[in-house]
Amino acid sequence: MKFVDEARIKVIAGDGGNGCLSFRREKYIPRGGPDGGDGGNGGDVYLVGDNNINTLVDFRHTRTYTAERGSNGGGANCTGRGGQDKLIPVPVGTVATDKSTGEIVADIVDDGQKDLVARGGKHGLGNARFKSSTNRAPRKTTNGTPGDRRELSLELKLLADVGLLGYPNAGKSSLIRKVSAAKPRVADYPFTTLHPNLGVVSIEPHRSFVMADIPGLIEGASEGQGLGIRFLRHLSRTGLLLHVIDLAPFDEHDPAQAAIALYNELSKFGAGLTEKSRWLVFNKMDLMPQDEWQTKVADTLKTLDWEGPWYGVSAMDGRGTDQLCSDIMIYLEQKQQDEKDNPPPAAAANAEADEDF
Repeated sequence: MKFVDEARIKVIAGDGGNGCLSFRREKYIPRGGPDGGDGGNGGDVYLVGDNNINTLVDFRHTRTYTAERGSNGGGANCTGRGGQDKLIPVPVGTVATDKSTGEIVADIVDDGQKDLVARGGKHGLGNARFKSSTNRAPRKTTNGTPGDRRELSLELKLLADVGLLGYPNAGKSSLIRKVSAAKPRVADYPFTTLHPNLGVVSIEPHRSFVMADIPGLIEGASEGQGLGIRFLRHLSRTGLLLHVIDLAPFDEHDPAQAAIALYNELSKFGAGLTEKSRWLVFNKMDLMPQDEWQTKVADTLKTLDWEGPWYGVSAMDGRGTDQLCSDIMIYLEQKQQDEKDNPPPAAAANAEADEDF
């Protein structure tokens, strides 16, 4: 299936049904009075998270989604039937933005999550609603209000704990193949990876994390060179970035300068990527003697003035990957515990409100 992570759709909620103008007419009951019923409410439009969908490709074919209109009211105080809601299944990780206002109207992060994106119109009132002691035969009714109409931009942001980034052929796909069951394409030419891949890294039973691999970046990606930076959005939800550095590049570029250039591209993209925790992973240690590898790593760390965590691995034979994955798991568990012990102010306020309720 083709991977599509952007789409535009139009959602149209149902209009409310109109109220009815009617008077009771039965044998032996003169002047029965008004009995016009109200119309039904229009149907709403919802986005619903579905773990069985992993792409927005279906929205390239169907672009308009309409909820059912509410039925008109009837005589004998019959209320019109409410319109049926329209449920639109989307991949988990989808963000919906109103194109006219730029407002984020839905952020689907859980399977089964249901977010309202277009509200149906309200029902109109029948003439029975307007009777009074001074107006025994009202002929007034109201029409239902129109439902919301919106044009939405859908953007898929993969949900992963760890994101891989680096230059083309740095070995990101080889690494995710080695540590998980994911099987992205691997070849000896640049830009082998054309769309993001997800892999589940299992440390032991009930201890695992999700790793995301995106297409390689090059200097000038923000100006449209290479595959650009359109896939960087998939790293915005990750808790940790692994910067894979190729110590034996096919074009013999300087690893330190490549790392600096890639960091600059992250800065241009924004979305808080440069503020995320980032570890350096020096790959392809199997392609050179130990002393040469150590010298290259030391030179790169010195040029970058790097004081954070770094690892040496070989995605080909697996050297160093077990230690890397184990430390990632420990880091993520500690991060999760810290967030639980020290929730953000907004989350803490919501929790207190729930307890008071």
